[in-house]
Amino acid sequence: MPAQRQVPGAWTFFRQWLRNPRAMAALSPSGRQLTQAMIAQLPVGAQRVVELGAGTGVFTRALLAHGIRARDLLVVELNEELHGLLQAQFPDARIVHGNACDLAAIAARNGFEAADAAISGLGFLAMPREVQKGILSAVFSVLGPGRPLIQFTYGPASPIPRDLLEELGLSVRRGGIAPINLPPAFVFVYTRA
Repeated sequence: MPAQRQVPGAWTFFRQWLRNPRAMAALSPSGRQLTQAMIAQLPVGAQRVVELGAGTGVFTRALLAHGIRARDLLVVELNEELHGLLQAQFPDARIVHGNACDLAAIAARNGFEAADAAISGLGFLAMPREVQKGILSAVFSVLGPGRPLIQFTYGPASPIPRDLLEELGLSVRRGGIAPINLPPAFVFVYTRA
């Protein structure tokens, strides 16, 4: 694994995309404009944050720079190689190799209930509805009341179907756009009253 840690994050990310494009949802890590648009949606005073699908740690790094303490950050990454990369880069954060559908159990094992926000780089558009539902149910079981899930996608419409939002009692608003991201990205913020 030591040689693997020396590989630049963007190359690792692209290599993982080549292996499984549907699982990665993007060709390259998110750019600075998208990262800023995501971080801008954090609630004022947010301290405990869950990150799903952290990839190479672009949002992780931004969350730490924003003032979220490493011990108050729970990062869940399904891809084993990216998980190893994240552990090497952020040794003080809680980096878990796991599935976002299992977030409630992961959070319980890590003493991480009632998070202030969740940030997601997951490719919801490539997921079956039942997987989307499982992830959203898990996320909102961990978030405190009225706390947001902040998600980006590469299209102007929400990646979560309207009927699923209604079924789960979620509301959505567009949080921003990153037109110079490659590809351009849109930020959506989901909450449950």
